Amino acid sequence: MQRICIKTKQTLFLWFEVVSNSIKIMYLTTDKKQEIFKENSKTKSAVDTGSAESQIGLFTFRINHLTEHLQRNPQDFSTRLGLLKLVGKRRRLLDHLNKTDIVRYRAILADLNLRK
Repeated sequence: MQRICIKTKQTLFLWFEVVSNSIKIMYLTTDKKQEIFKENSKTKSAVDTGSAESQIGLFTFRINHLTEHLQRNPQDFSTRLGLLKLVGKRRRLLDHLNKTDIVRYRAILADLNLRK
């Protein structure tokens, strides 16, 4: 597997994965991660990557992407397993946030439109 970066005219960097002569566009670039961290972090900065809110935001983005993938490919069982692990990680972080700070917990549920 090889990763390549192509710079377009509008200084947009597209990351591709070359896997056995097929090219796939990567869905989660560094810029997208920083944007997710900036939107969901406790301090509203791109460098706050360790707070529970920023991790929950990142997991939610990945869960939504994997859910769309599984709707197109219902027999992809390895992706389903990874999705279930991510849902469990997010659930544990939400439980931790619920026990430690209920205000932050309710705020992240409202921001990400999560049920509970």
